[in-house]
Amino acid sequence: MAAENVKVPEGKEEIRILLVDDHAIMLEGLTLLIQNEPDMIVCGEAEDLPGAMGEIPKCKPDLALIDISLKDSSGIELIRKIKKKFPGLLTIALSMHDELLIAERALHAGAHGYIMKRVGIRKVIEAIREVLKGNVYISQELREYVLKSYARHQGLPKHSLVGMLSDREFEVIQLIGIGYRPREIASQLELSPKTIETYRYRIRQKLGLANTFELIHFAIQWVKIETLI
Repeated sequence: MAAENVKVPEGKEEIRILLVDDHAIMLEGLTLLIQNEPDMIVCGEAEDLPGAMGEIPKCKPDLALIDISLKDSSGIELIRKIKKKFPGLLTIALSMHDELLIAERALHAGAHGYIMKRVGIRKVIEAIREVLKGNVYISQELREYVLKSYARHQGLPKHSLVGMLSDREFEVIQLIGIGYRPREIASQLELSPKTIETYRYRIRQKLGLANTFELIHFAIQWVKIETLI
């Protein structure tokens, strides 16, 4: 039986969860956690954007837990594609990244919640149940910070270099850091190569990078550091 106040779709006895993460240990931990809930079941797993988009029609999830840094792809782009193609599917973004830097981007892309992996795996169940009630889930700390910031008409602070980038620029620098070439990034984001070159130029300007070599070096180092946080 489903937990009280949780909206289990009519005709279903269990909440079906899709896990999208390229870390085997994380997948195993999340699966054990979710399967231990009497009203939840892991219906499928994927490690990248194409795998997730192919798995959704097969396992028909009610909610997807999505890692922001996926194998060869962007979790934020996946959330955006899900919102467009499967608008009824709830999504929660998982990340190792700084909450103030990523959460707003994930929610803007269409996520219904955001949770940092470092806060503890049990918080995932809390986030799932909150989103299933029809609410947006973010940490209490971030919620208070957002309210205070917007009350002062300041918005979220751009407290890091990467924080100055737009959502698209952020996705581009992620893919550069993973090792994608311009044409591959264009294909991944469904944009023209010329548009990607424009984004690369804007990123260099914002980050004060002299040339493409410095951009690639910065992107690779940033992805490495953020993955280890």
